[in-house]
Amino acid sequence: MGGDHDRLTAAEAASVIGWWIEAGVDVAIQEQPRAWLGAGSVAPVAEPNALSTSEPAGEIPASFDAFRTWLGETPSLPLANANSRRALPRGIESAEVMLLADMPTPEDVAESTPIAGPAWELTERMLAAIGFSAEQAYVASLSCFHSPGTRLSGTDLDACAAIARRHVALAKPKRLLLLGDATSRALLGRPLTAARGHVHKVEGVRTVASFHPRFLLDRPSNKALAWRDLLLLMEDEV
Repeated sequence: MGGDHDRLTAAEAASVIGWWIEAGVDVAIQEQPRAWLGAGSVAPVAEPNALSTSEPAGEIPASFDAFRTWLGETPSLPLANANSRRALPRGIESAEVMLLADMPTPEDVAESTPIAGPAWELTERMLAAIGFSAEQAYVASLSCFHSPGTRLSGTDLDACAAIARRHVALAKPKRLLLLGDATSRALLGRPLTAARGHVHKVEGVRTVASFHPRFLLDRPSNKALAWRDLLLLMEDEV
């Protein structure tokens, strides 16, 4: 599925096995690729039509490096205010997988990263379970800012979606995993409950929606469902 399993340390291997056990995996992983959910059993779902007229396309830089700088400096991002701290992306261009997470928490912005603390530790285990290290992933959030008590308005969601689409197009990942309900609604136009279990395309990138690791920490019984989402993400194109 990807990655370099031969270089796993004993601790890393134990972490992967722990994730598999928690997710209810009870079969051996074969050497050859396998269509876990059945070849062709899930048809790709078309992505939503053109973005709304609120899209700030003219303001968004057209190169990856300029875009990253813009995210860290521009005062005009959705939910930004004078005292906001930013949770900025981490990772490299053309990564094996891009994770786009829901709104950051105070812990995330305190570390200036999209996913921090125990949720990040779980994220690393999830990546390892499908054969990737954290260094092979590109991680970002729908908005750079934590805004306590604020619910995204329709206008904010449209603006975040426009920025996120440009982000995906510039980052050029091989796969995209949407983590949480807000990212699903923004980029797929449907809630997570309706988006899960389907293959989508965002800016031409194979996309699957799943639970945010924070949600899985609170509701570990859903790890089995998240594991199915990861397998769907890694399925070969049909």
